[in-house]
Amino acid sequence: MSSLLDYILTQDSFRKNRLPSLYSDFSIHKKTNPDGYHVNVAAWEQALTKAAKNGCISTRGGDSVKRTKSNHLILRVDEGLLHELESPELGRPVALGAVFEDAMWNRTMIPLQLFKASGGSLRKPQWGLIDTTVLSPWNVMAWGLKQIRGVVIGPGSDGPRLQSQDLVLVENLQEAADKLVKQVMSTSPSKTELIYSRERFVESFATILNENSELSDVDFDALLLYLSRDKGAIAYDGKTIKFRPGNDSPKEITQQDTTIASIKSLTATMTRQVESLEKKISELNVTAKAALSNKNRVSALAAVRSKKLAERNLQVRLDTLAQLEQVYLKIEQAQDQIEYVKVMQASTGVLRGLNNQIGEVSKVEDVVDELREEMSRVDEIGNIMGEAGPQIDEDEIDDELQELESMEQKAKEEKEAETTRRKLADLDSLGLETKGAVRKAPLEQNVGSALEESIGKLSRMSVEENA
Repeated sequence: MSSLLDYILTQDSFRKNRLPSLYSDFSIHKKTNPDGYHVNVAAWEQALTKAAKNGCISTRGGDSVKRTKSNHLILRVDEGLLHELESPELGRPVALGAVFEDAMWNRTMIPLQLFKASGGSLRKPQWGLIDTTVLSPWNVMAWGLKQIRGVVIGPGSDGPRLQSQDLVLVENLQEAADKLVKQVMSTSPSKTELIYSRERFVESFATILNENSELSDVDFDALLLYLSRDKGAIAYDGKTIKFRPGNDSPKEITQQDTTIASIKSLTATMTRQVESLEKKISELNVTAKAALSNKNRVSALAAVRSKKLAERNLQVRLDTLAQLEQVYLKIEQAQDQIEYVKVMQASTGVLRGLNNQIGEVSKVEDVVDELREEMSRVDEIGNIMGEAGPQIDEDEIDDELQELESMEQKAKEEKEAETTRRKLADLDSLGLETKGAVRKAPLEQNVGSALEESIGKLSRMSVEENA
């Protein structure tokens, strides 16, 4: 069983009880059972798209390679695909031609030739039949490919046939493009960082969809075409790529862009060479030590000689790499200075316009003087209005205040006198109660204790009042 089929069988839509329906010729039920037909078509289309995204289709590369190259954006439809999808129990999927016909009709999959030839291949509405009264380039091209390649593009064909062709997986293409642009622009790169050679571009974004599987060369062809022609995110001339931060960015690749891309590419190459030489020197050092331990002086001398040559080459490349990095930094600095000068020029124009609106300095001084004069007039008017108010005799105010204070003092003294009278009345009442208690006490009761009790009450009353 192929890796492609293994992956597809893990999808929910390919449960074991649904496999007989998915592998049958369900195209005959397009009119009798349209719901079942569309469910099966959608299941195959989604499964193949996800399988391509995960690098399970058209895999190339040896087993020793950790990351392999696969077609993630392009699906090769041929006998090889049918063979990979062949099930030991159910055989090959019979209605796969109907799946691709429906996908092309809905433009979720597009023939690669049509995609390369027309920028409108991704746009809807559906293709429909060729209208002989409308000889647009698209209609002529679709009719020509139908005659030459037998591409099934809609109703009116002889039936769903599986044609050998390459199909662009639109969903994967758009996802890869969006991720790539977001990754580049998220770091607020400088202008020089937006420029790539094709080799550097391929190396940097090979795993944009799957970290364990690299995009194939045909994937990159489609991706670069989509980014430059349909999305407008890059400028591309076949060798140099320049990302465009905005719609007003240049669409042409200049000689400066090409030179910057070459420097960056050469720097990356020199860096890899330096890493390779460092590894080689380390290995030769180990070899020389092992030869000496084995008393093999000839092998040790050969290893040391090779090590010296490698060290000399390493030093040359390090010097070259340092020069390249210095040149690149100067170019980047010059680019920043250009942007700085542009901003300064624009700022100067803005300030000039604002100053023109204000006018000459003498005019501003006149405005300020007039403002101060008007403010002084406001203060003068306020003083005059204050003088025009009613005049109050200060002696009368003092007399009225003294009268209020006298009345307040008199009220306070009357309140204190009333409090004193109330206390004296309470004492008189308490004294009468004490005399009556002494007369009524039995003879055997100690008269002295009754007196002490009365005196205690008087003392407590006095303390409470003072409190």
